Amino acid sequence: MTTSFVPEGVKVLSVSELTSEVKGVLEEAFPAVWVAGEVSNLKKHTSGHWYLTLKDAESQLGAVIYRGVNLRLRFDLRNGMKVIAFGRLMIYAPQGVYQLQVEKVQPEGIGPLELALRQRKEKLFRLGYFDPKRKKRLPRFPRRVVLVTSPTGAAVRDMLEVLGRRWPLAEVWVCPVPVQGDGAAEQIAEAIHRLNRMRGLDVMIIGRGGGSLEDLWEFNEECVAQAIFQSRIPVVTGIGHETDVTIADLVADCRALTPTQAASLVAPDRQEIAQDLADREARLRAAIIRRLEVARTRLNDLARRRSFRRPLERVREGEQRLDEWAERLWRAGRLRLERARQKLEATAARLESLSPLNVLGRGYSLTRMESDRSVVRSAAQVRPGDRLLTLLHSGSVVSRVEEVRDGETTRTASLNREPPSPLPLSPAAGERGKDAPLFPAMGEREKDAPFSPGRRDNDAPFSPGGRDNDVPLSPHGGEGLGVRGSRTGWRLAAQ
Repeated sequence: MTTSFVPEGVKVLSVSELTSEVKGVLEEAFPAVWVAGEVSNLKKHTSGHWYLTLKDAESQLGAVIYRGVNLRLRFDLRNGMKVIAFGRLMIYAPQGVYQLQVEKVQPEGIGPLELALRQRKEKLFRLGYFDPKRKKRLPRFPRRVVLVTSPTGAAVRDMLEVLGRRWPLAEVWVCPVPVQGDGAAEQIAEAIHRLNRMRGLDVMIIGRGGGSLEDLWEFNEECVAQAIFQSRIPVVTGIGHETDVTIADLVADCRALTPTQAASLVAPDRQEIAQDLADREARLRAAIIRRLEVARTRLNDLARRRSFRRPLERVREGEQRLDEWAERLWRAGRLRLERARQKLEATAARLESLSPLNVLGRGYSLTRMESDRSVVRSAAQVRPGDRLLTLLHSGSVVSRVEEVRDGETTRTASLNREPPSPLPLSPAAGERGKDAPLFPAMGEREKDAPFSPGRRDNDAPFSPGGRDNDVPLSPHGGEGLGVRGSRTGWRLAAQ
């Protein structure tokens, strides 16, 4: 069946043979092509090769960028990016598919360097390299300035001239580095790191003359930006012209439009400083003169015042007021003492009116038992034959009970009872007996009948002008008199 199916004279090819012939024809027919499309399915292999697909609205084409080519790319290839690729068509025999072997690629509508610059700016911005808060202030009067630049360019001569003219006191160092070409970025970064390990440097200027984007590309490298970011020495950049803005300019603590302006920003102008000092001196002199004039005017005004022309007048007025206050104080003290004396006399009069001695003066008496000095309040307390001590207004009487009348009961003393022994005179008679005194002194308390002025006694409560049920009071020859307290604070109640 196979012999009849294949026409005579026709050679049957294998898949490998057919793929090989198609590959030869295709590669000879399209040795170099330019293709525009959108990047998709980008895969960056660990070997360094990149595999991607270029597509448009209707078709797609596989592509490969080998490691040697992508290392030379200035930008980062991403999915969705529209690019223009140059290369040749080839067939990958194991899969039988054709693809574009890319040799050059650049973004569509923008150059690769410009795209790489934008992408790097975005990356460093996210890392905080451009944050104004981290930028350091420049020293006002630098003592040592270092220039990181090419030693043979015009930029270094301009900076040295400006520094010498504006601030000759500064010591200027030159750190020679290449500013263009292969490896220049790494040498610039290494020089910055090396200078930061030294001490005594106040400020650093990184500069070079103008040029194209490619000429200034070394100052857009990430290693240079990282070295400036990590520098402890303030960095001033003066790279290219006014329109040239590099990543180093954005990371630096201060950006100058040109190298000459960078030197002017670092070094103060000695002539301007001298003029400023002269102006300050003139303003200071004028201010001092004005202050002196104001002080002199105030001094003259003070001298014309009455208090300075007659200094003792205020003192005499104060003395007069002091005398008036002293007299008022003396009168107030006398008045207060008089009032206190009157109050004291009134209180003493009231106490005197309540004194038991005054009660005795009205005909009352105080009777005590001779044996225990207890106050006789009731006839039931005594028996015939008991010896009694009776205090009168003047003197005291010693008596013996002959008869006791308690209601209807009458008790009579025995006739055979021996007469009582004489009683020692009481304190009222001028002597103090062997036993305790009949009346306690002022403030003392009676053993049997405690009493305090101004309050009711537990044994003899009464109120002035009233009657006391417990304290019997009687005129001379009566039942007796109950007394408590001292001479000035005793209270009595008649019964």
